[in-house]
Amino acid sequence: MLRHIGRRLLLAIPTLLAVFTIIFIIVRVAPGDPAVAALGDYASPDAVAALRERMGLNEPLWKQYVVFLSDLARGDLGRSLISQTPVAEQIAFVLPYTIELTLAATLIGLVLGIPTGVLTAIRRNTATDYIGRVLSLLGLSFPSFYLGILLMFFFAVRIDLFPAVGSAPFSEPARNLHYLVLPALTLGLIETAYIARMTRSVVLTILTDDYIRTARAKGLQESVVLIRHALRAALVPIVSLIGIFAISLIGSSVLVEEVFARPGLGKLMVGATKQKDYTTLQSIMVVYALIIVIINLVVDIIYTYVDPRVRFG
Repeated sequence: MLRHIGRRLLLAIPTLLAVFTIIFIIVRVAPGDPAVAALGDYASPDAVAALRERMGLNEPLWKQYVVFLSDLARGDLGRSLISQTPVAEQIAFVLPYTIELTLAATLIGLVLGIPTGVLTAIRRNTATDYIGRVLSLLGLSFPSFYLGILLMFFFAVRIDLFPAVGSAPFSEPARNLHYLVLPALTLGLIETAYIARMTRSVVLTILTDDYIRTARAKGLQESVVLIRHALRAALVPIVSLIGIFAISLIGSSVLVEEVFARPGLGKLMVGATKQKDYTTLQSIMVVYALIIVIINLVVDIIYTYVDPRVRFG
């Protein structure tokens, strides 16, 4: 297993290097001058030239690339062109909120989605199956921002059970969790719909396999057949789906962060894009790339537990 993880780590290095290179090129070929964007259209040519010199934009492209990689190796993400504050400090403040929201939404999707998918599969073409399929279809149809507004209306405005907007510091865990419930439910219910449909489809296919019929023929209890045999085999595609959604949630959470006025990485990226803060935008994209590689590595490790054949592949 350690060899398998080691191989994945080694593969992550060229992947990150390729992604960082693409990010560097995209930011450099984007229309507009970063110096003009930072100083404004009415800045004097001398001020623009001085800022370009300070930002290193007058250097050859290969030299800018070397400086970019060396700064990343030292953990230096530069300074915001707008606020002149270190970008690393801004990201360090908002990133825990995005990770917290993503983990909470994923947990909700797992806790609700897998049992719902299994239940609708073993009760195929019954009222339970029809209800589960309709609910999951509704979950797929609702945009996250609209579902967030509905939850806010019922649980924050109507019955005043949870706060509508804002967040709380991590030093106050109970209050922080109170603010987290509605945003996490918004993303978690949508993910529940996807996981439930995937689980139902996979379990239905697995229940027709020969080894399931053999397990039943041996007299094993139905719960043992479902949990030890069918569900464990179904976890392989489910884990893949969860990894994909964890990555997409980190990016798409910006809508929920806007609706509930929460700090987050996506919200920071939108602000940097509007202000043409190229340094902040570039650093956020780098952090996104690191997160994606880490999530894929975690999924690979989970694979080795769910399906031991993977470690020998």
